[in-house]
Amino acid sequence: MSHAAHGPNWPARIGIALTSLLALTFSVALAVTIGEMRIPLDTALKALGNGLFDLDFPVSAIQQGVIFDYRLSRALMAGLCGGALALSGAILQALLRNPLAEPYILGISAGASTGAVAVLILGISIGGAVLSVSTGAFIGSCAALVVVAMLSAGAGGASDRVILAGVATSQLFNAATATIVTTMASAEQARGVMFWLLGNFGGVRWPDLWMAAPVALIGFGICMLHAKVLDAFAFGVDAAASLGVAVTRVKVVLFATTAVMTAVMVSIVGTVGFVGLIIPHAARFLVGSGHARLLPACLVVGAIFMILADILSRVLIPQQILPIGVVTALFGAPVFALILYRARRPQ
Repeated sequence: MSHAAHGPNWPARIGIALTSLLALTFSVALAVTIGEMRIPLDTALKALGNGLFDLDFPVSAIQQGVIFDYRLSRALMAGLCGGALALSGAILQALLRNPLAEPYILGISAGASTGAVAVLILGISIGGAVLSVSTGAFIGSCAALVVVAMLSAGAGGASDRVILAGVATSQLFNAATATIVTTMASAEQARGVMFWLLGNFGGVRWPDLWMAAPVALIGFGICMLHAKVLDAFAFGVDAAASLGVAVTRVKVVLFATTAVMTAVMVSIVGTVGFVGLIIPHAARFLVGSGHARLLPACLVVGAIFMILADILSRVLIPQQILPIGVVTALFGAPVFALILYRARRPQ
């Protein structure tokens, strides 16, 4: 088997793991010090000590609030979002055996956005109870998956047709979102929703993390339980079934897990594209294609990427904050084109 399948040897794996954890720690440290108010690292560490361990270092109330209540929660949410979306991308690429598969391209993110926007603007209720934004996003993401499945099944279920079905589904749900916003939202609602749809960590607070963290960690656990099964999918659905894999059950569980993770992240930060495309390929380069190594790598590398992307969104243009979806698209669109070119190039 190739090096890509086996991955690096144990010393190299340990080195990669330690380097990744150090990079993650450095990214968070960088995120809490950079912004409109530049704060020295030692002051940031004191503020974190005060907030996390109830210490009493001399830090101004403004700096304490900026670091602990705003920047730290924002950095951790960026890490959770990046890790969950990268993990979702790796799962979809394995199940569909297509290097272009990811929640954004398959329309799952668009469906989640439509569901979230419908709840935000229309206040949809079931049985007298108003749906939460995350519930609306989950319903939308599941609806998008159903549409993709129907379109791709009608086209024979081929992997490339699934991607085309995803693009069509994404456009369908984007049109639905635009219709809701333009015909039913007030001017103030429309401005807020349109900015949110491009991805924004600015409104993240600690309660958002308490919702996102369990979803990301439980989703990661479910995916890890299926790591060996995902390796079997590399040989095709028929081969996986011949090896004793309950193909239908595995697909339902993992597609649902992907839908939940995507829906929760979209409901909190809006639509963020291409993370699920870029990171699995970078992680495979680092640790190989075995999912027992690939999935943890996606979680960590995705977190690092999203934290750094959020930092870039704050510093690229002075006194302005770019939507995070714009920053990820700057990286993701060229990678998408490169993967597409390599897939079409004669071997």
